[in-house]
Amino acid sequence: MILLDLLIQTDPTPWFDARSSAMFGGIGGAAAGVLGGVVGAAGGILAPKGKGRGFVLGSMMVGAIFGVLALLTGIVALVLGQPYHVWYPLFLLGAVLGGVMGGLIPVVRRRYREAEQRRLDADALRRS
Repeated sequence: MILLDLLIQTDPTPWFDARSSAMFGGIGGAAAGVLGGVVGAAGGILAPKGKGRGFVLGSMMVGAIFGVLALLTGIVALVLGQPYHVWYPLFLLGAVLGGVMGGLIPVVRRRYREAEQRRLDADALRRS
């Protein structure tokens, strides 16, 4: 409801001040970096083994969705004439998070498929 009120206002009153924007950018960027580091390390270790598929791909999907939502919110803020300190952190965080996480989902899926194929080939070799 509050978001809808912010979107339809005609007066370009900033949604939040520059200090809040800096806090959002700093905390959001740090959280995105930690999420990317944890998920990237987990994917790098677990995907070749075929383990942790739900955690790794689920976390990447959540990160990508959050990134796209932040990017869209930043675009809406820009279109509505919000000041730079409002739209830029949203736009940047969304572009980086959505781009990196979303762009790597197909790569990680392929690694899991390769691990599954190796497991099936090993099972077939054992049976023959």
